Amino acid sequence: MNIEQTKLAGAYLIDIKQMVDERGFFARGWCQNEFEAHGMVAKIVQANMSFNHRQGTLRGMHYQVAPYRETKLVRCTRGAIYDVIVDLRTDSPTYLQWIGAELTADNRRMLFVPEGFAHGFQTLNDASEVFYQVSEFYTPGAERGARYNDPAFDIAWPLDVTVISEKDANWADFRSGQ
Repeated sequence: MNIEQTKLAGAYLIDIKQMVDERGFFARGWCQNEFEAHGMVAKIVQANMSFNHRQGTLRGMHYQVAPYRETKLVRCTRGAIYDVIVDLRTDSPTYLQWIGAELTADNRRMLFVPEGFAHGFQTLNDASEVFYQVSEFYTPGAERGARYNDPAFDIAWPLDVTVISEKDANWADFRSGQ
């Protein structure tokens, strides 16, 4: 795997290294040793999938608070998404900064989301599917969110939002230290 540090400490873009032959290719999508060598949490307790019917669907911005903070490894397995993370670590030099990355079924790129980050995505195609592995179990009492268009982040989404849940559309404005 090619593991590339982003401008947000602890967040990585990961590209697979394909071993190609006449059958197609083989690649490693997870390696505990490689992740740990980069200081990444290498514990997976749950894997989730999200199927989205329409282009422009937005899910996020989601996170869990301590002691249930989670890391995520996100990959688009069908279609394409614009994946966004926001640094919510108050002690971080990149606090409230965000990055976005295009993850597609074709580029097979993954985004490693560290603890203390909000995560969300917007579908760039109809019928897009996302697969992500997480380091903590979903814990409803620890669930939090930030609105996708919160002025505290000023995220530049690539498309108009066509579908969003009521919950995601109505998160309160983010306040420092949430």
